[in-house]
Amino acid sequence: MKSILQKDLWSITSFLENKNYKFNKENILTQLPEKFIDEAIEAISSWNNYAPTPLIKLNKLNDELKFKNIYYKDEDKRFELKSFKALGGAFAVYKIASEKKNITVSTATAGNHGRSVAWGAQRLGLKCKIFISEFVSESRAEAMRNLDAEVIRVKGNYDNSLKKCIEQSNKNNWEIVQDVSWEGYKEVPKLIMAGYTIMVKEIIDEIDKNSITHVFLQAGVGGMAAAMIAGFAKLSENIPQFIIIEPENADCVFQSINNNIPTTVDIKKETVMGGMSCGDVSSIAWEILKNSANYCLTIPDEAISTAVALLAEKRLSNEKIIGGECAVPGVIALIGSFNNKEYLDKLKLNSESNVLLFGCEGLTDHAMYQKLLNDGLQKI
Repeated sequence: MKSILQKDLWSITSFLENKNYKFNKENILTQLPEKFIDEAIEAISSWNNYAPTPLIKLNKLNDELKFKNIYYKDEDKRFELKSFKALGGAFAVYKIASEKKNITVSTATAGNHGRSVAWGAQRLGLKCKIFISEFVSESRAEAMRNLDAEVIRVKGNYDNSLKKCIEQSNKNNWEIVQDVSWEGYKEVPKLIMAGYTIMVKEIIDEIDKNSITHVFLQAGVGGMAAAMIAGFAKLSENIPQFIIIEPENADCVFQSINNNIPTTVDIKKETVMGGMSCGDVSSIAWEILKNSANYCLTIPDEAISTAVALLAEKRLSNEKIIGGECAVPGVIALIGSFNNKEYLDKLKLNSESNVLLFGCEGLTDHAMYQKLLNDGLQKI
């Protein structure tokens, strides 16, 4: 059995310190207003079957890394959708439907966001149109059909599916429920991000609200990462370091912060982290991330299966954790940082560190999970 920390299992391909870091709580909560956060938390906590998801200590991993604590927010337990995305899309549908009647909602997705929109529409008896790229698995498509959504495949990647969604929605007068913003489309993405912030409330309700020192945040378009930063800005007196993680082939936040301007990334090779395969940062997320993210880093696909297997085999904690491909980048980034003294020193990770990781999805794609698990078991 190989050591958890064996260096050939982990790597960070790029590391960037944000030279423009200047945390400004007022600016953050202007971009994502407190009233949105308050309303989202109140609404979601009243839904049937709502319960906070587990905050698990990765104690076995911490025995190796020697930090104070490593916490893992397990979103596999989020409603029946097994992803944090259940919070955002469904809340936005709820809000839109409270103001407009007899609507059809639409969205483009790599999977989890679309399930949330479809679930939110099904709960309210609304029609739903979901646009997916040719790279989205059929099992993810079927999961959305099972929620009564019409699924439309589009040739090309996620960005192509988004363009087709906007085109068809404008033509047919459908209500777009998208987790990325653009000029003239900002209100709905703010609602979606507000839905995510309940995760921060759950976390600080469970532990000392001022104890977290480092937060590793996955970024696709940046919505979840920016929402978590806004959640901490509102709910915590202590502001931890925020470290953004992206696939090396889809690093739009990394490149945008490096260039100090939103930068489009041409995704030439699709990553296994499909929900993070995004070429453009959301404009609302950018307004938060550009000054509030301390560091950005990128990871390759190679360690994904290893991390999935280590969680499942109870090698990182005392309990089995089911984490999908987009749940494990924080584990990879943390171990990769530990194995590189330069990064470890820059991040100031030490025996006083309370680290927070987001296991943002669980078993959302059975075929993909089983493949990753099998591959990972061979490596460990």
